[in-house]
Amino acid sequence: MNLLRAPCDESFAASRKPATTTCGKAQRRWTLAATILGSSMAFIDGTVVNVALPALQSNLNATVTDVQWVVEAYTLLLAALLLLGGSLGDRYGRKKIYAIGIVVFALASVWCGLAPNIQQLIIARAVQGVGGALLVPGSLAIISATFSEKDRGEAIGTWSGATAITTALGPLLGGWFIEHVSWRAVFFLNVPLALAVVVLIVLFVPESRDEEESGRLDFAGAALATLALGGVVFGLIESSRLGFRNPIVIATSAGSALLLVAFIFVEARARNPMMPPALFRSPNFAGANLLTLFLYSALAGTLFFLPLDLIQVQEYSPTAAGAATLPFILIMFGLSRWSGGLVKRYGSRLPLSIGPIIAGLGFALFIRAGVGSNYWTTFFPATIVLGLGMAISVAPLTTTVMNSVKENKAGVASGINNAVSRTAGLLAIAVLGLIMFKTFDNCLDQRLNQLSLTPEVRQTLDNQRIRLAAIDIPTDIDQATKFSIKQSINECFIKGFRRVSLVGAALAFVSSLVAWLLIRRKNAT
Repeated sequence: MNLLRAPCDESFAASRKPATTTCGKAQRRWTLAATILGSSMAFIDGTVVNVALPALQSNLNATVTDVQWVVEAYTLLLAALLLLGGSLGDRYGRKKIYAIGIVVFALASVWCGLAPNIQQLIIARAVQGVGGALLVPGSLAIISATFSEKDRGEAIGTWSGATAITTALGPLLGGWFIEHVSWRAVFFLNVPLALAVVVLIVLFVPESRDEEESGRLDFAGAALATLALGGVVFGLIESSRLGFRNPIVIATSAGSALLLVAFIFVEARARNPMMPPALFRSPNFAGANLLTLFLYSALAGTLFFLPLDLIQVQEYSPTAAGAATLPFILIMFGLSRWSGGLVKRYGSRLPLSIGPIIAGLGFALFIRAGVGSNYWTTFFPATIVLGLGMAISVAPLTTTVMNSVKENKAGVASGINNAVSRTAGLLAIAVLGLIMFKTFDNCLDQRLNQLSLTPEVRQTLDNQRIRLAAIDIPTDIDQATKFSIKQSINECFIKGFRRVSLVGAALAFVSSLVAWLLIRRKNAT
């Protein structure tokens, strides 16, 4: 569940070259509005879709593996093509590439809303990821090119605050639409936003590009990154359905490992690599990105299953499930300025060691929740502690990334960290999804073996294991047996969610250890 924007979003704009356009005050204001609305499309989509997963799982008769792909298809293309999208804007015009990204994202959103089956929805989400890879870096690059160095900080602050509000309202608004209209309406929300952005782009946004950008774009690196990450995710997700010994899973996993080696080799030899290996020679840069990988893996993997728990097990309405995580976002927003001053006062190492520990305690608190748990005594405290831990971590993390390299490499460094955070979510949902399924599967075997079920009923339930808590219980059995089966399913899902939360806590603690061992006060290369 993408409740938190990737680190280094704002710093990506701040690191760009000085303004290359001359705009009046009104034009700059409308340009800022265009970047805010465009970014909001991607941020709202990231927060809303997870709330919609239980509804579309039921409506499209999808398995948990299928809904994993609904999230992963988008994240895969976004993570792999994000750096390339920024380079395309610098080369061919930021306004042009940003507009293309908006249109692609909007058309893919319509396709998502009209998708007749889960397969088409997954493909449409992948196309959305391509659009997102063009518009996400473009919005901040346009701010950098439009506003002077003097006014840029205020513009970025306005962008950050406005997009934080849309991120916070996304789950709540999406939950209401899911409950009162349809899960399909969640995707159609992007259409009026896209139309407004296109009008603003045509009327007000100036074109800009990097005139010094002349080297070859790293299409080979982008292709290898996409295929390598796609192979890893496919092997992890599909192993739940096909098994680890399946020839397709084995071949895909082995192929992705070879592609990853090829990617590292290509990046080391390329003149203009999208991920320069030399940057990782800085202990601070390497440590910050390793911390990002672990911490954001914990966040994305755990919060992917939270709305499934709230809606399918706890029986929250989609609106209530969307509101359940609102405290997390509000804490992040409210403490962002305070946490930004921690580095100046204490350096990066201390907050980056303490913040993940507090976040880990937040993940661990989710373990207390059982079937029918009270929100205020279980989920609410966990959300508060998790929000506090992430609030302490994110601003110092961004600062560490930006300070760990020379000024002329800051844009590339922030883009890499942004991509790493999204890759973390991509891998975490696959890995923790596998942990969830194996735990649920073993638990359900034990529970069903204790019930007196006919072979037909047992076969029906076994065929739906991959649906987890969305299993449809046969209607032609007595109420007592139905209740026992439903209770078994819910308790097994909770057992899996507890294990996922425990792994999330462990990842957060490891990220704290990484910070303590690798982060130093000053290290720029």
